[in-house]
Amino acid sequence: MTGLADLTLRRPGTLAEAQAALGADGARPLGGGTDLLPSLRRGILRPAVLVDLGGIAGLDGVQREAGHWRLGAGVTLARLERDAALAASLPALVQAAARVAGPGHRSAATLGGNLCQNTRCVYYNQSAWWRAANGGCLKRDGTVCHVAPQGTRCHAAYEGDLAAALLALDAEVEIAGPGGARRCALQALYRDDGAAHLTLAPGELVVAVLVPLPPAGTRSGFAKVSARAAMDFPLASVAVALRLDGARLAALAVGLSGTNSRPLRLQDTNTLLGRPVDDELLAALGKLVARQASPMRSTVTAAHHRRLVAAATAQRLLRELAQAGPP
Repeated sequence: MTGLADLTLRRPGTLAEAQAALGADGARPLGGGTDLLPSLRRGILRPAVLVDLGGIAGLDGVQREAGHWRLGAGVTLARLERDAALAASLPALVQAAARVAGPGHRSAATLGGNLCQNTRCVYYNQSAWWRAANGGCLKRDGTVCHVAPQGTRCHAAYEGDLAAALLALDAEVEIAGPGGARRCALQALYRDDGAAHLTLAPGELVVAVLVPLPPAGTRSGFAKVSARAAMDFPLASVAVALRLDGARLAALAVGLSGTNSRPLRLQDTNTLLGRPVDDELLAALGKLVARQASPMRSTVTAAHHRRLVAAATAQRLLRELAQAGPP
């Protein structure tokens, strides 16, 4: 770690002021700082301007509105973790919030920051001298992705936990920018490129997450596997939301994070509907995950092991939710 480089700190009081401040060259938004500040200390990021969003009223709200929850991008993960009404309605989200880092981190880390956190790689998240000795990388100060040297894109992995839960829960994000406000599905916030994984335009900010109230009978849950039991990024994070019709699967959504350069909502889960949750169905689910999860050598853990972890975690979570009592 090194001292912070010289920079200018802006503390806007309104969203409009924040957008204006973010229009400066080299400006970056600052929420809780739990992801950003270590990157500054390592010299990975060198913004000329930090725009502190903590003083903007209304960004930390949690409201149940007509047909959905509205969660401000500035709400802390600790608040999400402790919200009893959210736990009853969106258990996967609350469980995911509780698994992020440690209690001290969650008291500062924000929902928007967790969703927009940087991708990670063992060749990128290093000290400045280590990266310089290795010629940088495609994501920073270099021209080659050391994970896939023959390729043309960065394979750093997205490792935010909350995105998996929110994808399984059909969340949308509300984005404010110079061109006005817009809404889009959470999946549209990401692209499969570790060096530029967010689709936000210059000056745009995620200001809220909108999560529809789950249909009656929905069961949801979250599971995370990491090399250490606590305070670690995931080998794989998985969220499942399902409904049963008797013993058969009537609806299924699976969110996945930690393996690709963007979080995924598993495709083709409709092929599993109408079937009992038995070993045959779980094997089919494992194959879906294994085909769509594409981990690379971006962590110290073998890529194929992370793929197996993702598949096994999804299978176990689906079985547990199907066997649980009515929600």
